[in-house]
Amino acid sequence: MKLLLATSNRGKLLELQRLFPGSGFGLVTPADLNLELEVVENGMTYAENARLKALAFSRASGLITLADDSGLEVDVLGGEPGIQSARYAGEGADDRDRVAKLLTRLQDVPWEKRTAHFRCVIAVAAPNDRVDYAEGSCDGIITFEPKGASGFGYDPVFYFPEYGKTMAELSMELKNRISHRGRAAVAALPVIERMLKEASNAGTL
Repeated sequence: MKLLLATSNRGKLLELQRLFPGSGFGLVTPADLNLELEVVENGMTYAENARLKALAFSRASGLITLADDSGLEVDVLGGEPGIQSARYAGEGADDRDRVAKLLTRLQDVPWEKRTAHFRCVIAVAAPNDRVDYAEGSCDGIITFEPKGASGFGYDPVFYFPEYGKTMAELSMELKNRISHRGRAAVAALPVIERMLKEASNAGTL
């Protein structure tokens, strides 16, 4: 039994591959299948974008497929960048550009008002177009400057007061236990197992 991880983001793939060790199903990537799809993420919510990706890759591969959409929501910015997190600094921008824009927006905001949340919605789609969801979130504070060399995206500026570290300074083991994506993956595991079992019993795998 195989589960397709519908992403080409290397950092996200590494996280997801470590989140399902010994799960009883094999993990494959689009690259493993020589599958190249450009999915327009024009949904209005994380769930809609995750659904678009999961369905597109599941239909193309014939495999049960996991896709996620995640975002950073900063309270003082009214929830920005939110669903636009990956596109916050415009077309062609990289993680460093997005972090720089965020810090510029927050340059006059004091520490106690820099509260933020990471949110993740995972969609699991079957080739028959059935889609189930799981969610996860975590709370933190946006730092004044990036710290840490691990992770990706906004990890270097997302600080956990209880650990005294940014997400980019955490070990992968700890990050996967407390992060938004890690929590969503835990919630998604029984959904994945149920879908794979149903597909196996129906002889569609």
